[in-house]
Amino acid sequence: MERDLLRKLAVQNDTKLVLLVLDGLGGLPHPDTRRTELEQADIPHLDRLAAEGSCGLTIPVAWGVTPGSGPGHLALFGYDPLVHDVGRGVLEAVGIDFPVGPNDVCARGNFCTVDDQGLISDRRAGRIPTEESSVLVERLRTVRLPGVEIFVEPVREHRFVLVLRGEGLHDELDGTDPNREGAAPLPVRALTPKARATADLLNRFIEEARGLLAGEKRANMVLLRGFSRYPHLPSFRDDFKLRAAAIAVYPMYRGLARLCGFTSLPGGGAFADELQTLRDHWGEFDFFFVHYKKTDAAGEDGDFERKVHAIEELDAQLPQLLDLKPDVLVVAGDHATPSVMAAHSWHPVPYLLHSRTARADETEAFNEAQCRKGCLGIIPAVESMSLMLAHAGRLTKYGA
Repeated sequence: MERDLLRKLAVQNDTKLVLLVLDGLGGLPHPDTRRTELEQADIPHLDRLAAEGSCGLTIPVAWGVTPGSGPGHLALFGYDPLVHDVGRGVLEAVGIDFPVGPNDVCARGNFCTVDDQGLISDRRAGRIPTEESSVLVERLRTVRLPGVEIFVEPVREHRFVLVLRGEGLHDELDGTDPNREGAAPLPVRALTPKARATADLLNRFIEEARGLLAGEKRANMVLLRGFSRYPHLPSFRDDFKLRAAAIAVYPMYRGLARLCGFTSLPGGGAFADELQTLRDHWGEFDFFFVHYKKTDAAGEDGDFERKVHAIEELDAQLPQLLDLKPDVLVVAGDHATPSVMAAHSWHPVPYLLHSRTARADETEAFNEAQCRKGCLGIIPAVESMSLMLAHAGRLTKYGA
């Protein structure tokens, strides 16, 4: 649905809406069992909700397009990701409360491991703990570049934020991550002539970083991507008439929600902490975005059984959310991360909508094959917000 139309139709009431996003939810069958992670998992609560509600599959961006987490979440928030292209760098920066300025170019950084030939053996440096990466960030802060200020901030585990501040910087740049092991890091490449000087500065930073990290066994190199400036997005509250809160452990997701106008609530370190935060603030907001990361991390690591366990772990705690009796509950994924691919993919993602007005369909369980039978069919993920608003009674009639 067009966002302008939703803005005209949206009304306020006292309903509560919850969007529960299992990051990287979708999967593909394991070659031995021919079952996906969802099909393998013992998830009685999700299965019951699927049988009672309306189900389908979502396309985060477009058919055949593999989305990043940013576009996948933007779509679920009702922002067309092809219209609102927000880079990962600024999302991470905002997520850690870094004061991004108008002349800043932000980049998402990964510590990674390279071998003696300079080839990447681990794109995430073994997911080193935040305490270890914070020490390495201190080294990177010693780099100096002509004409710009440099800020390097730890995020979580192997992730950090790099911010360049100065006049004449541009973010039309290609990242250095080849997205596979066994390849060398790429140089930063300018996508427009005006961005060449910024690319040169970043490549100089990378060379300095290589020297500073040379003695490390795991985090001995850096990868940069998601070069971006501060965007200006339409207000979620103004457009949808919702007081929205975000509950997420990882800064990137908090950052994206803040850019949309959500209030970021403390997520703690585990899903149980997120649910406690939800309970503590239940009376303060109309819309809650709750993020669950473990499914994506296991999928990216190619660990099928760990992803199955992550889904089961969430399902076991789901009654704590259901006890709050949300008027509308959507369980969705921002994209698929099949363990058999160990990467994001373009496959449609299972989607479940549970409410008093949701029509039960032929879906008997929450998984890819069953959701394909659902009454919602295969829909663009950006349509999720119009469905949530409608089932919450928050859209008035269109026309006479």
